[in-house]
Amino acid sequence: DIPGFHSSQNNRIKTSKYNILTFLPVNLFEQFQRVANAYFLFLLILQLIPEISSLSWFTTIVPLMVVFTITAVKDVTDDCRTWWCILELFCILYEPFINPFTALRDDRIYLTSLFFSQADLLLLSSSEPHGLCYIETAELDGETNLKVRQALPVTSELGADIRRLAEFDGGVVCEPPNNKLDKFTGVLFWKDNRYSLNNEQMLLRGCVLRNTGWCFGMVIFAGPDTKLMQNSGRTKFKRTSIDRLMNALVLWIFGFLVCMGIILAIGNSIWEQQVGAHFRIYLYWSEVVNSSVFSGFLTFWSYIIILNSVVPISLYVSVEVIRLGHSYFINWDRKMYYPKKDIPAEVRTTTLNEELGQVEYIFSDKTGTITQNIMTFNKCSINGKTYGKSKTVPVDFSFNPLADRKFQFYDHSLIESIKLGDSMVHEFFRLLSLCHTVMSEEKNAGELIYQVQSPDEGALVTAARNFGFIFKSRTPETITVEEMGKLVTYQLLAILDFNNIRKRMSVIVQTPDGQIKLYCKGADTVLFERLHPSNEELMYLTSDHLEEFAGEGLRTLALAYKSLTEEHFKEWFKILQEENTSLDNRNEHLAAAYEEIEKDMMLLGATAVEDKLQEGVTETIASLSLANIKIWVLTGDKQETAMNIGYSCHMLTDTMNEIFIVTGHTVMELQNQHSDREYFVLQAHALEADLENEFVEVACMCQTVICCRVTPCQKAQVVELVKKHRKAVTLAIGDGANDISMIKSAHIGIGISGEEGMQAVLASDYSFAQFRYLKRLLFVHGRWSYFRMCKFLCYFFYKNFSFTLVHFWFGFFCGFSAQTVYDQWFITLFNIVYASLPVLAMGLFDQDVNDQNSMDYAKLYEPGQLNLLFNKHTFFICIAHGVYTSFALFFIPYGAFYNTAGEDGKHIADYQSFAVTVATSLVIVVSVQIALDTSYWTAINRFFVLGSIAVYFAILFAMHSDGIFVIFPNHFPFVGESIT
Repeated sequence: DIPGFHSSQNNRIKTSKYNILTFLPVNLFEQFQRVANAYFLFLLILQLIPEISSLSWFTTIVPLMVVFTITAVKDVTDDCRTWWCILELFCILYEPFINPFTALRDDRIYLTSLFFSQADLLLLSSSEPHGLCYIETAELDGETNLKVRQALPVTSELGADIRRLAEFDGGVVCEPPNNKLDKFTGVLFWKDNRYSLNNEQMLLRGCVLRNTGWCFGMVIFAGPDTKLMQNSGRTKFKRTSIDRLMNALVLWIFGFLVCMGIILAIGNSIWEQQVGAHFRIYLYWSEVVNSSVFSGFLTFWSYIIILNSVVPISLYVSVEVIRLGHSYFINWDRKMYYPKKDIPAEVRTTTLNEELGQVEYIFSDKTGTITQNIMTFNKCSINGKTYGKSKTVPVDFSFNPLADRKFQFYDHSLIESIKLGDSMVHEFFRLLSLCHTVMSEEKNAGELIYQVQSPDEGALVTAARNFGFIFKSRTPETITVEEMGKLVTYQLLAILDFNNIRKRMSVIVQTPDGQIKLYCKGADTVLFERLHPSNEELMYLTSDHLEEFAGEGLRTLALAYKSLTEEHFKEWFKILQEENTSLDNRNEHLAAAYEEIEKDMMLLGATAVEDKLQEGVTETIASLSLANIKIWVLTGDKQETAMNIGYSCHMLTDTMNEIFIVTGHTVMELQNQHSDREYFVLQAHALEADLENEFVEVACMCQTVICCRVTPCQKAQVVELVKKHRKAVTLAIGDGANDISMIKSAHIGIGISGEEGMQAVLASDYSFAQFRYLKRLLFVHGRWSYFRMCKFLCYFFYKNFSFTLVHFWFGFFCGFSAQTVYDQWFITLFNIVYASLPVLAMGLFDQDVNDQNSMDYAKLYEPGQLNLLFNKHTFFICIAHGVYTSFALFFIPYGAFYNTAGEDGKHIADYQSFAVTVATSLVIVVSVQIALDTSYWTAINRFFVLGSIAVYFAILFAMHSDGIFVIFPNHFPFVGESIT
């Protein structure tokens, strides 16, 4: 809790599901949400009714308690892991201090450097000039680069004056609590004035104060209302195709159980009417049942109890144990560990492992996923002239003491143009040094360090730095640039932010001589529309250069500027301030204001930065294609850039047919473009609603699809379309926040721990550091998981039917009396002791080929895609095998004992001998069967198979001993009967 904070919502956060008092009831409630558990509870209740139960209650409650205990231990372990992670985080952050918070009055909070904000705060003042504050948001979005926040000028004057801060009586009207980390809309009312508030003044819960001595803040949201907690909702539950099939099969098995119960109940009614009526008087009933129909009704429920093991009570918990084991194998795989950044592979969702062996479509982001997302300034076009050559002798930047030594450029004519004072070239690099969100930091040795929010910005600012336009520092009102050795301070009048809709960023600055200029950089498609008509010729020339750059796989931006009169700017700025303080549709109003000023601009040129492919991408894509996996690249880049990357990684080859580009805006146009192609390039407008069916039909005919100019929302839309129309397993992989919707939409989402932070990783089901690890994840872990799970399920159903249906056959020889073949302790222990560990070992360790062969022979992956190893057909084969085995287990001993006499002439066949013979045969048969089914023997498999047989005989001899009968005569009647 925050001392002194009084609100309808306190700051207490509950991050765990359970506590000591609520664990048992809450966990039991959750477990009974599963239909199978509720069903077995119902059976347990039936077993407590002596008129219908021939089994003791412990035959059901012992397996049920084992399942509940294992599940409860798993749940409480997960809950404790979450609690310990949070405790460890707090210990790390708070170790040097005792109490980081000091209440001033009500909601005023004092925060010191290296501390973790525990509420969403409005920054009031800080130790830095102009109310600046530096924060790290790794706990919010995974990004470790520093971000800057700035207090309003009117509140930054409060400084550290405790009296003035305590008397601060401003009020805030803002948006309701929500989960948007990058947006905040509010208005501060203080001293009869309104001040616009946005995300730049907010310190969100979870951020850490860095490079700032102290700051004061006002609590806006606390506790569950904070944006961090609003984002902590449960991730959408994903289920595998095997899960869905198992649920259907369990319902079928239950129907089969009911049918068997009805058959045996009808048999009981007939037998009771014709034969049993003469013997009812000898039964130990408190009240004789004279109705054969009612007897059949009671027998139905008795057989439902006896035959209940065909509905596997331990199936779901066994599946979860196997999936957990497979997840640890992925986490422990050293061949998926990236030593450069100390990043191992991580399973974030344990329920999807076997689905990794069934993937048919992969949707991949480009930048940072198949490329490195490490940008280098490669070429540029300035005033209709291109600069940048292939690697020869690099430009000597020794004239610039602040140049980045890692930066290399190979066109000497550009540096000559700068030295000759070309005004357009100077204006070009001046724009790059001013239009950005980079923060600078100067080390003790005079080294200049840039904190960048995107690699693109870093590459462009570094290029300007090396060519003599060095961004030095910034304050809320100024930007200081060293231009060819001369310090120039610009007044920063306005920043027009970049977003995915605008696709551009602008700044408005005032030069020292009083000129007001707007500098803009952005996508050529949006910027060219806003140029002055006089730029038409230059625009076409620059457009040709952009196509040339994109053809080389370079990422491009267009640059433009505009001179503003003071009157025009003041008039526009007044409108901007009004829109900034509005609460309703502020973003839309601001966008309209930005549009008003960003028009009739003058074109400067364009930049081209290179983003190289990651190591192993080409080989990985080739192998995935051989496995009949269709790879789609979804990117916001230009068509030419996307195609060039496609050729670079061999997704596209010269041997393919002529390229098919979807440019139609209507169904008719798209149909006219239809032809047989091996690949095509899609433009975003093909995703319009009336084109969806045509798009999917054409795209799915191709081996490779590249979607360019797509937004994050459209990436998810493409995935949903394929899921809807193809019913195939989809996998999405990306590294940035713009990939989250795609990752969440796919059946399997994979996050790359790259240069864009950890947001994609936090939303993913699996994560690793390099695209090339995808091959091992699918071909080894995915294929093995699918193979093992299918073998486990086939054997599990076979085992249970072999065990249970013996009772069905026995019913025809015991007057349909619901008498069991086995003794009750064998029924209790069979699935949890005698036959549980061998099948778990097979589900965890079995493999048909080793990992290297799985990687080398891509065609081995296809059985999972075709769902060959476990489907309805194989299920019925397993059931038929189990029925046949149960038939043999019953009738072979029955025939062997039938009318057989010993040497003394007496019958050797009695109930106990027959039951032990059938039970022993069952244990041996299912053990031999799993030995035949096992493809890969380990010491663990051998121990479990042989150990299960040994444990069975040890318990058999113990339970049939005189000693245990003397101690528990009611629970072990076999020995007593044979003695008497």
